[in-house]
Amino acid sequence: MKKALGQIIVSIALLLSTTSCFAGSGSDFGPAKVYEHQLNPISMMEAETLVGKEGVYFFDVNTLELWAEGFIPGAIYFNVKDWKKLLPQNKDTVMVFYCANRLCNASEIAARAVMKLGYTGVRHMYDGIYGWRLSNRVTERP
Repeated sequence: MKKALGQIIVSIALLLSTTSCFAGSGSDFGPAKVYEHQLNPISMMEAETLVGKEGVYFFDVNTLELWAEGFIPGAIYFNVKDWKKLLPQNKDTVMVFYCANRLCNASEIAARAVMKLGYTGVRHMYDGIYGWRLSNRVTERP
């Protein structure tokens, strides 16, 4: 009898504890977000051929701490309030956006925001600065 009562108490405790557990955002399911502009990915190998070329811009959308650890040579720190002032006047200019790695979406958000302004040469490097460094490519420090 004591064993059965103990099992019932444990079962009730487990049942009550699971009612306060939530997975995800806690909101209702909805359709996935559809973006107006599709990103144009660029591989690290292709991006490396563009480093240092005139008229090509690299934008680092990382935190200031990550930027200070090293960035793609010639890259411009993009994570600032007045980022629109950093953009070139020619809307066809090739611009490569990157952040930390494939799990970071800051560069994706920045690239889409720039595309909304009418820029057509926007590229997105998914592997980010961590992929760049892990592949032993050259970096600069501020």
